[in-house]
Amino acid sequence: MKQLEALFDHITSRVNVNLKPMGVDVAPYLKNAVPRERHARYYAFYALTTDHPMHFRFRSSSLSGTYFLGKTFVDRSILYKSDLRGDELKAKGDEVEFEGGRTRLFQDESFLISNSFLNKTLVHNNSKNPQIPEYFRILNTVAMPWANIHGTTTEGVYLGPFSTVDLSVMHSCVVGDFAYVQAGDLSRETIEPGRVWIKYDGLFEFDYVYPAGVVEKYVSLDGNGRLSGEFSDYLDERKEDFVPIYSSVVPDAMENVPDDAFVSLYAVIKGDCAVGHNALVAQRAHIENSRLGDGANAQENCYILNSRYDGMDVTAHGGKVIHTHLGIKVFVGFNSFLRGSENAEITVGTNSIVMPHTIIDAEEPIHVPDNSLVWGYVTRQADLDTQCISLDEFAKAKVLSLGNMRFQGDGAAFVRAFKHRIDHILEENGAYYDGSEETKGHAQKTQKVSFNILQPFQSGDATGMYPTMTIGDNA
Repeated sequence: MKQLEALFDHITSRVNVNLKPMGVDVAPYLKNAVPRERHARYYAFYALTTDHPMHFRFRSSSLSGTYFLGKTFVDRSILYKSDLRGDELKAKGDEVEFEGGRTRLFQDESFLISNSFLNKTLVHNNSKNPQIPEYFRILNTVAMPWANIHGTTTEGVYLGPFSTVDLSVMHSCVVGDFAYVQAGDLSRETIEPGRVWIKYDGLFEFDYVYPAGVVEKYVSLDGNGRLSGEFSDYLDERKEDFVPIYSSVVPDAMENVPDDAFVSLYAVIKGDCAVGHNALVAQRAHIENSRLGDGANAQENCYILNSRYDGMDVTAHGGKVIHTHLGIKVFVGFNSFLRGSENAEITVGTNSIVMPHTIIDAEEPIHVPDNSLVWGYVTRQADLDTQCISLDEFAKAKVLSLGNMRFQGDGAAFVRAFKHRIDHILEENGAYYDGSEETKGHAQKTQKVSFNILQPFQSGDATGMYPTMTIGDNA
């Protein structure tokens, strides 16, 4: 594994050069995060459809267990069980707007990942970087397990476990464990663990920080890169469910799926499950004894257990929903954790928004009213007094302080932006499909997907590495 070790050293030096001013050394994390033999154990796979431009180039990289969809270039990087989902990459000729300025793409947008280590990381497109809109760039970046890189280009960035960077541009930044940030163009910024920060310059700012000790209970990364806490315990208990899927060239498909819905072959479906029309279940989702109504979706790394979705519900990347009933059009944000039980069910009312990185860990039955915004750390109904508000009331706010949350700006604009984004997600996922080409989304466009498998070297100095290759129409 001499070449793999050399690649780890190369990535370490590249990232540390960028993060030296921030006082971060990623070497211990990269040294211990994944046992080296695992890099040769798993195949990588890429999806082919007629609806997504295809071109893949891999050079001097290790891609163990990683999923690719859309045009992708990987150079001197290590991707371990990550997901690169490029179903919304922009196409040649598309006109895009950045802060009032407009430009037209001269070629199809592509993922460009270089000198980076992504460990069980979800990457989804919709980049907001105006500098080079043809490339979704992840450069000199380290992401620890279960981080989300959504619509964010990164250069010289460290992401802690279960963190999310969303619709931003980041240079030389450190994002702490279970932190969520959507704050535009950031440089040399440190986001503390457990902070949920949404900022739109000149319009609004939402800022919440978890109480001391809460994040460590659920997410803890020691100095040697070993992950522990209740989130990882929950996932570890279910990781064996994925073994049969990834041990088969053609996994078994879920039965009784409507023609206009999609359930990935690489999702776990256990027990009594059902999905409605126009529903979408992405790869690496885990669904057990649950029912997803019409138009509902479970995105990558979602875990849904003993729950019921009434329809048009969105569970964003990494959301976990257990013994919970969601009304119609409920949004559950990135890496949120809703854990009810048989004796303490959670119900979330229609048209409500569960903010990204929210923890509702029920010690008693908890009911979130219709048309509500909820955030933070909730274990009892009384906790909602300082961590839940009606969307109508929030829309009237200019300055608001509740518990550990601070908001200032235009509350109505904040609510409009969230509702617009939820509609965009539902539209892109095909929840509004009515049989016409114009309303097709991912649930319909991905139905004819085929998967191709790539294997790493199994012996010698190159063990765990992938040969340099180019795959595409013009290969």
